[in-house]
Amino acid sequence: MGKDYYSILGLQKGANDDAIKKAYRKLALKYHPDKNKSPGADEKFKEIAEAYEVLSDKKKRDIYDKYGEEGLKGSAGSAGGGGMGPNGSNFTYTFHGDPRATFAQFFGTSSPFNSFFDFGPDNRGNGMFSTFGHDDDMDMDQDIFSHGIHLGGGPMGRGPGGAFRSQSFNNPTLNRGKDKLQDAPIETDLYVTLEDILRGCTKRMKISRKVMQPDGTAKKEDKVLTIHVKPGWKAGTKITFQKEGDQGRNKIPADIVFIIRDKPHPHFRREGSDVRYTAKITLKQALCGTIVEVPTLTGSKVTLDFSKEIVKPATVKRIQGHGLPFPKEPSRKGDLLVSFDIKFPDTLSQSTKDILYDTLPQ
Repeated sequence: MGKDYYSILGLQKGANDDAIKKAYRKLALKYHPDKNKSPGADEKFKEIAEAYEVLSDKKKRDIYDKYGEEGLKGSAGSAGGGGMGPNGSNFTYTFHGDPRATFAQFFGTSSPFNSFFDFGPDNRGNGMFSTFGHDDDMDMDQDIFSHGIHLGGGPMGRGPGGAFRSQSFNNPTLNRGKDKLQDAPIETDLYVTLEDILRGCTKRMKISRKVMQPDGTAKKEDKVLTIHVKPGWKAGTKITFQKEGDQGRNKIPADIVFIIRDKPHPHFRREGSDVRYTAKITLKQALCGTIVEVPTLTGSKVTLDFSKEIVKPATVKRIQGHGLPFPKEPSRKGDLLVSFDIKFPDTLSQSTKDILYDTLPQ
């Protein structure tokens, strides 16, 4: 039967995009494992993320509505193991397995405790993330997107691993008396695609901060910070904008720090400067030979010929130069590692077993 993604989100089949977003927002906040310690909350949180990833994407949702989870994940499609897309093309989807990344992409923070963010009706947090551009809505060739970050107001963030940390949270340098000290850094995760890391790109982040006026009052102003992401940057790379936080009397504004994070990719996983792709093939193809078309980050394909070779579960093929640039030597690139997921049949007839028994070596 497969998973019922609509039921997981508490929806009826045919629910519109707004209903899907609202359902995910409510359930993700309820079952986030940093907030909900009850047994099974972690697995429920993952199911909710997977359901949202499928139903919020038109292509995945169309295939799921027609073929169910089995067709979406390649169990009810062509002989090559792919699901059948709306136009008859092979399509296979596998959940990336990181529900926290889905949560962070949706809310702009990986912590459910950052309640001082004013999440608006677009479910991306109008008080923090404005909608004057989002990378999911842009063509792959366009590498500029904009978010808005609200710096001031509200209680401090309390969750471990949150994308944003309050200026006053656990801060040993809070203002004491008349000393002019600096607020703690404000950190936020910046998710970029592997294609962004391959080419390099520019990201524009709009912040809303308090600025002191000549008369001593504070006024909220917007400012756009430009981040030039260089080819090959590793996840965890930090970009610091000094003293761009809220201004105030007798204090130095906080630094704003963006931390590069890998946005989950439908086909590849980064391993240093290498990227890994898992090709799905049948047991018949693994034993009798097959041709595998391997996609690359540039959009081209590399052909691997296994017509005279048996593919084993531990087989890994290395395609040189199709990975990501080395951070310190962007002219050099890592490799594309190809692993194999071999689909075994669920059942065999007795006659087939007899043939295999007589044919296969001991």
